[in-house]
This record gives sequence, C-alpha cells and structure tokens, in this order.
Amino acid sequence: MNDQFRNPSEATTHEQRLDRLAEVAVRVGLGLKPGQEVVMTAPLETVALARRITEHAYKAGASLVTTLFSDEEATLMRFRYGHEETFDAASAWLYEGMASAFKNGAARLAIVGEDPSLLAQQDPEKVSRANRARSKAYMPALNLIAGFDTNWTIVSAATPAWAKAVFPNDPEDVALAKLWDAIFAASRVDAKDPIAAWQGHNANLQTRTRMLNAKNYAALHFKGPGTDLRVGLADGHEWNGGSAKAKNGIVCNANIPTEEVFTTPHKDRVDGMVTSTKPLSYQGTLIQDIQVRFEGGKIVESKARTGEAVLKKVLETDEGARRLGEVALVPNSSPISQSGLLFLNTLFDENASSHIALGQAYSKCIKGGGQMSEEQLASCGANKSLIHIDWMIGSGQVDVDGITADGRSEPLMRGGEWVTA
Repeated sequence: MNDQFRNPSEATTHEQRLDRLAEVAVRVGLGLKPGQEVVMTAPLETVALARRITEHAYKAGASLVTTLFSDEEATLMRFRYGHEETFDAASAWLYEGMASAFKNGAARLAIVGEDPSLLAQQDPEKVSRANRARSKAYMPALNLIAGFDTNWTIVSAATPAWAKAVFPNDPEDVALAKLWDAIFAASRVDAKDPIAAWQGHNANLQTRTRMLNAKNYAALHFKGPGTDLRVGLADGHEWNGGSAKAKNGIVCNANIPTEEVFTTPHKDRVDGMVTSTKPLSYQGTLIQDIQVRFEGGKIVESKARTGEAVLKKVLETDEGARRLGEVALVPNSSPISQSGLLFLNTLFDENASSHIALGQAYSKCIKGGGQMSEEQLASCGANKSLIHIDWMIGSGQVDVDGITADGRSEPLMRGGEWVTA
C-alpha cells in the first residue's frame, strides 16, 4: 500500500481525523449555507461520523439535521423471512418525503460504508426485484439529485464488514484501521489544511474541464488490451469535475473523494468492444473481467469471468440499462489507483481509473440541461434508466484520443496519463 495511505500528517489522532472528515463533508462536500436543512442517510455502524457531521452542520448554521439510519441485519431479515410477493414493494412515501425536502431547499448528505458482500448469498431474483422497486420509488428524489437541484455530497466511513472485505487477511481491528487510513488520505483530511487542499484540487480538476470544454470533442476513442471503443458525446455536452454550483446557487463537491472529470455520452453513438480493468463490486457479487460490445449505443454482447449472471440481470433492468449515461477520465497516477487497493466501493474505485457508467445520465452535463424536459434531454442524446453503475475501463495500458467534429484524432491520454495541458 502506498505511503500516503499509511502516514497521517503530524501524528493526528483518529478522533481528530474523523472530525476533519466531518468538517470537509459539511464545508467542502455540501458547502452548507446558514438556514439550510440537511437530510442525511447512514448505516448504523457509521454513527460516530454521522454525529460529527451533525455537529459541524449545526455550527455552520443548519436549521435542522435529520438522519435516516439503515440496518444491514434488518435488510437481511427481509430476504430471509419476507414473503415472496413482497419484494416488489418499496417505501415510496419515504422518498417522496425526501424529494419534498430537496424541493424546499434541504441539502442531501449520504454516508456509505456498507458490507459489499451483504446480499451475496441471497436469491438474485429477489435482490433484483427489490432494487428495481426501490429505484422506481426513489426516482422523485433521484431526479432532483441528478439534476443538481440542491447541494449534495457522499462521504465514506470504515465499517468492520467493509474493512474485512478489503483486507481479508488482517485481524478486524487492523483491517478497520487500515481502511480508515485509506479513507482519510483519499479524502485529503491528512493535509495540514484540508479545506485549502480541496480548493487546490478542485482548481486542478476545473482546469482540465475547461480544456475539454474548449476542445468540444465529438467523441472519445479508448484503445487498450481487449478495448477498442468509440464513445460519441452528447450534443451540447459539458465536462464537469471537482466542485460545481447547484441550481440553488451553492457550490458543493458531490463526491468525497473525487479524481474524475466526466460528461454525458450520446446514448446512440457508442460502438466497439470494451474490457473492464478492475472488478466491479455490485450488491455482494464481484463481477470480474467484464467484456461487452456496443452497436449503435446499445450493448449487444456481454460476458464476464465471474458474476456474469448478475451482469445480465443488470442489463435487463430497462431499455436504458444497456446504454451509457456517463464517461469519465481519471489518470492512472491518481492517489486511489496508486494505493493498490480495491475498495469494493464505487465511490473510491471509480476514482482509480477512467470509467463508464451504464444507465442514467446527468442533466448537468448538458449545456442548459437543468432547464430541459426529459424529451429535450433525450434529443441531445442523454440516456434514461433506473440504474447508474460505474465500472472501470482505464489503466496504464489504455490510451484515449479525442475525436474532433471533422474526424481528426488528438491524443488525450497515453498509458493512462494526460498528455494535453
């Protein structure tokens, strides 16, 4: 494991670093403004971080912090004892309430730290049905998040089950400490001044997005072992990365950590073969060596060395599940990549390499997309789906070219590293 993921700055204690992470979540992640409400979701095991975030939110002037805790044991009870006919049910009333809060200006914060193998032994058909029901029920709230109507962020907290999955050969306490070290380092809370460190990092990412927006490429071409993929970009696409301004005028960082610059592909203009460069951990299943072929934007062939049945279930979710909603560029030298860790958590693993996402597109990656109807977004090429699943296609062996509107090819990345200033 890379030294920067082992050595916290100036011998700060775990409690001090946890406090710094909470402050980063509120000040950098949310950019919380006085008078705002906060709606937070978190696993029960992450209560220590949730309480620190609540403290910093109130110090920043939050009017109210409401936290909804999830319980993995209760989740398992449903799959063990729930009646077969109940797996198409979801708490629509809860998500409607969340959507109402966001419409009224509440900020959204999620703490993630779930056991990546929680549902590994459960009936995949039940898991698929439950997820589809939840996705449909969540759509009123998700549309407001994906549309960036309010400021939101996601941060992580180490939990025993997650730590054991990442460090299976270590005792629980050692594994937990190692995972916390990795989270703190990737979230930049080990810097002398974490807020300043994030400001500098955001500035670097935004320099990159300005370059890409000025180029206005028509497509990207990925070339590497098992990959020869042309990703056409949506009409009027716009690159994003780092902090961004939500429709309510508040600047926030949606992901802590983040190393990517990303935009919206055209749902009908993706062609070729692509092979994953890192495993995808999805609902308890490790899907390894994914290989798919696109024609006219749609996946027409798919296979995987492990987890192929789960992959095929994902692709059957809806029409948009076989098309792309995001393409992102991440250098192979990113701190998360250089750590050598597979986090089994998309928030981290997607920031280890360039990636694509099956499913829902982000309207904020279309110029003026926030004011467009679904029909207008679709006419630009933005995809619609109940899912949004990122998987990694970049590495030190993958090159990326930008394709101009007149068909010229310009080098963007070589050996996984940027070549364009």
